[in-house]
Order: sequence, then C-alpha cells, then structure tokens
Amino acid sequence: MPNTSKPASRALVLAAGFLVLFLSGGTRFVVSLTLKPIVDEFGWTRSDIGLAVAVFMVVSAATMFVAGKLADRMGPRLVLGGGLVVSAIGIGAMSAISEPWHAVLLYGVIYALGNGAASMIPVGVMVTRAFPVRTGSANAVTMSGMSVGQLVVIAALTAVLTLVRWPSVFLWLGLAHLALLPFLIAVIPKSEAVSARAAQPAEGLNIAQAARTRQFWLLLGVYAICGLNDFFVTTHVVAFAQDRGAGSLVAGNLLALMGLTGLLGVVAAGYLSDRAGPVWPTALAFAARIAVFGLIMVDQSEVSVAIFALVFGLTFLVTAPLTVVFVQQSFGTRHLGALTGLITMVHQICGGIGAYLGAAVFDATRRYDDAFAVMLVSSIVALVLTLLLRRPRLSPAA
Repeated sequence: MPNTSKPASRALVLAAGFLVLFLSGGTRFVVSLTLKPIVDEFGWTRSDIGLAVAVFMVVSAATMFVAGKLADRMGPRLVLGGGLVVSAIGIGAMSAISEPWHAVLLYGVIYALGNGAASMIPVGVMVTRAFPVRTGSANAVTMSGMSVGQLVVIAALTAVLTLVRWPSVFLWLGLAHLALLPFLIAVIPKSEAVSARAAQPAEGLNIAQAARTRQFWLLLGVYAICGLNDFFVTTHVVAFAQDRGAGSLVAGNLLALMGLTGLLGVVAAGYLSDRAGPVWPTALAFAARIAVFGLIMVDQSEVSVAIFALVFGLTFLVTAPLTVVFVQQSFGTRHLGALTGLITMVHQICGGIGAYLGAAVFDATRRYDDAFAVMLVSSIVALVLTLLLRRPRLSPAA
C-alpha cells in the first residue's frame, strides 16, 4: 500500500476497533442493569444470574485466547466478523429466557463465544501492528470504546427500561451487532489476513518461553486480581446502589457514568505508558482501588457509593491497553495475540469468580461487606506485585 494511504488506513483501523469495543463495552454490562428486574420477575436468586456471568467470564476468556492465536495467524477480519454474528445470536435470544439455565447457555456460553472473539485481543493485535510507535496511546483510543460504550449504551438503556420491559433491550442489542457487521467487513480488507502473516515479526517469545520468566507470572497475578475486582464491581454495583437507597434510574446512570470516568482513566493510562512505561499507571490504579474499597467498608451512604463507583470506574479499563504494551515490551510481538489472549483469559476467569463471589456472599449474608474485604486485600496484593514488575528489557518492535 502506498505511504500516502497509511494515515487513512490507520484511522480506519482505529475506527473499526473503537466501534467493536463500543458495542461490546455497552452490551456486556446489560446483565448488571437488568439483574434486579430479571430476579424479581422470575423469583430467582442473584446467584442464578451470578452463575451466568461466571460462566460467561470463563468461556469468553478461553475464546479470547483462541481468538488471539487466530489473529496472529489469519488477521482480525474473520475473527471479529464471526464474533459479531455469534454475539448477536446469544444476546438477542436472551429476550426469551424463562429459566436460569437459559441465561447460562445464551449469555454464559453463546454470547461469551462471540464476545470473546469480537474483543480487545484481536483488536489489540490489529492496532499494535498498525501503530508500532505510540502503541499505548493508539490502543487507549480503541480501548476507550469500551468506556464510551458503557457510558452511552448503558445510559440509553437505563432510560429505555423506564418505558419498556427488559426483553426488548436484549433483542435490540442483538440487532445492533448485526448492523455493525457490514461496516467492519468494508473497513478491514480481506487481504489483511495475508498481510498480517507477511508482517509478522521474526523474533519474540512464545508462551512456553515467556512462562520461564518472573515477569510472566507477576503479570498473571496482577491481571488475575484486576479481573476479580473488575467484574465483582461491574456486576453488582447497580444492585448494591439500589440496596443502599438509590432509585433504578440513578443506579443505572451510575454504571453509565463509570464509563465516563473509565474513558478518562484509559486515555491517561495510554499517555503515561508511552512516557513512563506501563508499571506506574497500573500501580496508581490499584492504589485508587485500595482507597475506595476502604471507604466503602466504613461508609455506605449514597454519597460514598457514588464516590466508590466513579473512582473505581476511573481504574476499570486502565490495564486493558497496557496488556499489549506489557507483552510487546517484555516478550516481543511475534506471539502478541497468544500471550495477550492468555493473560486476558486469566483476567476474565478471575472476573467470573469475582462476579459469582459477590452474588454468593450477598445471598448468604444479604450484604456485600465480606466481598468488599476480599477485594481490598487482593488490591493490596496486586499493588505489591505491580511494583515488583521489572522494567521490560525488550524494545518495542519497529
């Protein structure tokens, strides 16, 4: 491709990645928004929905790992396109659930397969190959799609849920996934798969080689705890706010506003990463989490709940664009998709544990206090592990 077309081509790469993650960022949290209406309508426990979320996290995690390997070898076009189709089927069919196992199958398995494929892993590979310089900032732009999607989609659906019942929300989200597919196919050329293989770097550690390093295991620990925190909070924050006296509209918009603060956090993380490396943005994120988990354990007033949610939202996506930066700088880019997929798989699996843990603790005690204590201690551990990470020895691929 001539050099004159590169800026336009790169802009389309950013646009495609942003839109995929915009839709994903809004859709995957719709279960949090509809948790209480579904439970109240069918007489289920919160653990019933918590189990569906936990299965979703495990299945999507494993799918992300496979999607990363496929993106390394084939390019992102088929991976992302197929993911959108499967996501549309799974999330759209959620409109017809009537038993807990329906939610586990449709959201926990089918939607999870699509969401794991149309995820930040193939998007990250696509963007990192297009932007070998300022990788953190470029990935932050696309990853911010998740925050913007959470803000816009959740805010819109919160308003819609005051007018229509929850099944309509799932149906519309399914149609939105299908509507994005033609744009994605048009933006990412079919030849991308061939060019991705041709441009694949000759050097870089594979998973077995990376696993022999201290850096690899520290990263897995950091991302495991990050996932545990992330999906405990995002799954339960709306219900928690309602438990503490907030109305459904206020609680839903609180989740949406977490997307706004998340946007600020992810952009700041990308900027700081390009200038000081990925360790310090990660450490600052866990320090902020320690502060707000400590706050919510001693004060659960509506003001403290709002502060907790908004500050946690600021940290929510900080590690997302940094995953590819950590891998690129620590292990090279030859197996970027596989390594980022594996690290994100651990993040997602532990996220499922966090989501289910919160539900189980609430069902047993009618409060979230014990779960908050677990999250506080784990965040302290994660901060220590982050500070133990060495500055990467490998230079980013040119």
